Amino acid sequence: MLRHLERHRTDRVGWLRAAVLGANDGIVSVAGLVVGVAASGATPSTILVTGVAGLVAGAMSMAAGEYVSVQSQADTEAAALALETRELREMPDGELAELTQIYVARGLEPALARQVAEQLTAHDALASHMRDKLGITETLRARPVQAALASAGAFTVGALLPIATTLLAPPDRVAMVTTAATLVGLLLSGGLAARVGGAPVLRGAWRVGFWGAMAMAAAALVGRLFHVSA
Repeated sequence: MLRHLERHRTDRVGWLRAAVLGANDGIVSVAGLVVGVAASGATPSTILVTGVAGLVAGAMSMAAGEYVSVQSQADTEAAALALETRELREMPDGELAELTQIYVARGLEPALARQVAEQLTAHDALASHMRDKLGITETLRARPVQAALASAGAFTVGALLPIATTLLAPPDRVAMVTTAATLVGLLLSGGLAARVGGAPVLRGAWRVGFWGAMAMAAAALVGRLFHVSA
């Protein structure tokens, strides 16, 4: 008997979103700091310290922001599940009827919908209501710690690119080299994220690269407006 194997990527949604956001933010924000400060005429040591400070502050900010936002989602899910548990205990018949109507609305005949609702309720009533009534699944449930770690780690990895160019590029070409390296890094990260998520690679790469280029241009403009030669 042949088995039909399918490769879905929805189980990656939680950490992938946080990782992509963190990596892109790490590259763009720290590169923006480096380019802006370099364009202002600051010394190489000042540019490097600015980049490192941006890495530390940004990683902590990303971790905290992801944790707080995803924890809020987790709290909402927990409250909804607590309410559903109480309703299943106090009003089982009403909840069964509600589940039946959900399946009727999805296209099942009333008698079949009732049979499906009864069997699923007997198997795991809370899981059935969590999935079909509340739209909460184990695969897509909020995981605050996972999101925070993925975002902070990806931010750090992304931020290392502009910091490396600060160390390796000639002092008078830090802004140019950082901008070029950043755009290449963004194209690669956008393409990789698209590939992992199952989306078109070129579209993902160019989308991230375009907005990165806009960020670099804005940072360079601000740096030139406040030129302060050391």
